[in-house]
Amino acid sequence: MKKPQQPSPRARSTRVLIVGLLGLLAILQLRLWISEDGFSEVSRLNAQVELQRHENAELADRNTRLEAEVDDLRSGFAAVEERARSDLGLIAPDESFYVFSGDEERDDVEGE
Repeated sequence: MKKPQQPSPRARSTRVLIVGLLGLLAILQLRLWISEDGFSEVSRLNAQVELQRHENAELADRNTRLEAEVDDLRSGFAAVEERARSDLGLIAPDESFYVFSGDEERDDVEGE
């Protein structure tokens, strides 16, 4: 019978190198998929960026409306008067102001 041949030192070192590289690849893959700074973190950060973009778009719309309102208030007296009437309840000197309530008791207020 023939004796089984022993692998040569070069073949043995090649196998050790291949096993070592596969082990390193496995460790790097585990770190990529499981660790705190892997794909899960990237996914979480992408979702957070999308939420921030949405919030920024809403704030940009609000800023546009506020800029338009500021321009109206600076350009004419009508916008200032409308704002004073709605926010402060101001009445012009020759106007009457009535308040109608839904209660059974009727309270009419007249101001001049």
